[in-house]
Amino acid sequence: MSNNLLWFLLLLVNYAGLVASFKFFRKSGLYAWIAMASILANIQVIKTIEIFGFVTTLGNIIYGSSFLATDILGECYSEQDARQGVNIGIFTILLTTIIMQICLHFTPHPTDIANQALDTIFSILPRITLASIMAYFVSQNFDVWFYHYLWQKFPDHLWVRNNGSTMVSQLFDNIIFTLIAFYGVFPNGVIVQIFATTYLMKWVVALFDTPFLYWARYLHRIQPEV
Repeated sequence: MSNNLLWFLLLLVNYAGLVASFKFFRKSGLYAWIAMASILANIQVIKTIEIFGFVTTLGNIIYGSSFLATDILGECYSEQDARQGVNIGIFTILLTTIIMQICLHFTPHPTDIANQALDTIFSILPRITLASIMAYFVSQNFDVWFYHYLWQKFPDHLWVRNNGSTMVSQLFDNIIFTLIAFYGVFPNGVIVQIFATTYLMKWVVALFDTPFLYWARYLHRIQPEV
């Protein structure tokens, strides 16, 4: 299967999985999803791929799903619940980094087969974490605020506040993360291409998440929590 088809399959699985998490576990499911997404996004972003003829990194979809999760929290519950989701994401990736850095310092047994792979993945995590936390804190808090700002301006247009808040906040996220995570790691030309293609992918991801937000709001209305 080509990278292009795999990308769309991954998009569908992530968003359908997020809505299923909300359907079965409600608010707790969204918080759990945000925690999972914060970890997986920072692992996936290490892998560079070519998709639709451009060089980009993995992680855009699972990371974008965390914005959808906070939008659902804000739409179905409150702005405070959405900000709690942001705090959970930051806490999760920070603790994951600390724990895995301690694990990497253990001396492996001669029969070990995983240490090199773990070192490859998690040795870069502190830099990725710094970039992720700074980008996540700024962009997600802006996203929550801007979502509710647009809600006041366009109360009858869910797609406006969903896409508007996510697309603008993802620009801030992309600038901060790309510069901190990749400057000096890749050639500048590759960094520019990663920035452009990553932001384009985030736009596409944001557009595709809109039906799932409508779906989640529908589930919340027909199945009120007790």
